[in-house]
Amino acid sequence: MAEDILKIGKYQFKSRLIVGSGKYPDFKTTREATLASGAELITVAVRRVNILNPDEENLMDYFKDTNVKILPNSAGCTTAEEAITLFRLVREATGIDLIKLEVIGDTQKTLYPDVIETLKACEVLAKEGFVVMAYTNDDPIIAKRLENAGAAAVMPLAAPIGSGLGVQNRYNVVFVKEAVNVPVIVDAGIGTASDATIVMELGADGVLTNTAIAQAKDPVKMAEAMKYGVIAGRMAYKAGRIPKKPYATASSPTEGMIQF
Repeated sequence: MAEDILKIGKYQFKSRLIVGSGKYPDFKTTREATLASGAELITVAVRRVNILNPDEENLMDYFKDTNVKILPNSAGCTTAEEAITLFRLVREATGIDLIKLEVIGDTQKTLYPDVIETLKACEVLAKEGFVVMAYTNDDPIIAKRLENAGAAAVMPLAAPIGSGLGVQNRYNVVFVKEAVNVPVIVDAGIGTASDATIVMELGADGVLTNTAIAQAKDPVKMAEAMKYGVIAGRMAYKAGRIPKKPYATASSPTEGMIQF
């Protein structure tokens, strides 16, 4: 699978797993789990995790000697204007232009995205040269509109953020994949490695997970399990599964069988 490269805008990655940085006890554990996952992108809620202030403990310092890139996200933003302002500040301070855009509409219960505000922000940021990965619901129509607005990848949720429920609508993952020509990274709701495998078998181009790793009993082991879950799902998708049938089919054909 070495030649199976994930391309997001001008960037290329060998790993199809993206991890988050929240909910870990400390940056050391964040680093250990991320390296065990094989991920080359770690998303960071800039409003909650420090990557901007060099005078305080900075997550970027923990990955300076690795191939892991920081993927800033706009968690906590509820309007397009807030997200746009945040990412302009991030790029000015760090030079990073690959971003995860999320604008939350329901901040109390579901953490579902506000897709209207997300579309507004995506259009502006893409025109300003950002490589936008847009968190959205699992709606193929919105996914296509985000692509038209300049998104370099769309990130439909599998289930509510942090729920661990796994993919709740497998058909919609397929519909989103069929609707767009940019990578589809399934984001939010992954609970364990088998969930990652399932979404990759459905044809997703990648998986992003945070809570499932960070709050596992052993985050480093779970991170490694997620790595292999994504790899297995991708290989199975490319191999092509057998069709489902309502009745049994003998493993050994009966044609030409010697009769006694």
